[in-house]
Amino acid sequence: MATAAQRRIKSISYAKYGYIFILPFFIVYLFFQFWPLINTFIVSFHGNSDTGLDTFVGVKNYTDLLFGSKNQFALATQVHESFLRTLGNTVILWVGNFIPQIILSLSLAVWFTEANLKIPGKEFFKIVMYLPNIITAASVAVLFVQLCGQSETNPGAINSLLNKIGIVKSLPGNKVDCIPFIEGIWPSRIIIMFIQTWMWFGNTMIMLMSGIQGINPSLFEAAAIDGASSGQVFRKITLPLLTPIMAYTLVTSMIGGLQMFDIPYLYNKDGKVGEHVETIAALIYSYFHVADLNQSKLGYSGAASILLFFITLILGCIAFYMTRDKDEIAKKKQRKKIAKQLKAESKQFGGFSI
Repeated sequence: MATAAQRRIKSISYAKYGYIFILPFFIVYLFFQFWPLINTFIVSFHGNSDTGLDTFVGVKNYTDLLFGSKNQFALATQVHESFLRTLGNTVILWVGNFIPQIILSLSLAVWFTEANLKIPGKEFFKIVMYLPNIITAASVAVLFVQLCGQSETNPGAINSLLNKIGIVKSLPGNKVDCIPFIEGIWPSRIIIMFIQTWMWFGNTMIMLMSGIQGINPSLFEAAAIDGASSGQVFRKITLPLLTPIMAYTLVTSMIGGLQMFDIPYLYNKDGKVGEHVETIAALIYSYFHVADLNQSKLGYSGAASILLFFITLILGCIAFYMTRDKDEIAKKKQRKKIAKQLKAESKQFGGFSI
């Protein structure tokens, strides 16, 4: 039997110390993130200039962004077209970098965690592949602008290389017929997709590797004894059990992709962002970052931010629904069904189970 001292020790709770340690995070979050979020929602229902903030316009900003105006020359129509254009750019840039990123990361994760493969320098390659993730996006954008220059007199490193191997032809006067990597619609999009893939595939690879290493090794051993091929092991064991980490990767990539700002904004010529690579985040920034505050569109900026939040929320819910564990859901339903049956049987005997 426990003594009084032992009972007193067991009754001591250290939970309060945990709350004390995490309290600074919530204080910082309250002042620097939660309140700005609430203020953004408030601003989205007001006017579109510094003086217009005193004017409540209800849901007009949202209807202008989504549906525009019947007047062809109205500001609302321009805002509506800009919002849909940047939304399309954002989705294209995100999908275009996520698909190759997940394919490359998953392939490398399976390769590096394969027990039968003795890859020399495995740790070195994993570190090198992760390194782009720690480089600032602004530095990478400036680097690729220099590499992909498209001036005829200063074609940049990539166009110069393509010219030397004969893919890009020379012009009179020591000029080069450059590929429009910055101003071209798809060349510029492909470069930004490549940058995003190159920067983030190492991080995704590490997460998928941790998921694979968390799978019970006995499953792979049993599959090897049964004579399963590598493809069968991947399809029947690895991929299904990676569903939770794949769902996490998809949702986090979606959130980051829909908020993409720095690389598309900085990857430009003469400081002007191309319409074909301008994202919603860049559009929001341009709405309020103007020289004359009377010309700013603060209401539209706030409304676009809230719409982006709900778009991300809806897509995230769809992603979670599509990647849910169907077997676990079926088991849960079966347990509920059994519990109901036991409860009904118990009532038949006056609340006593036999």
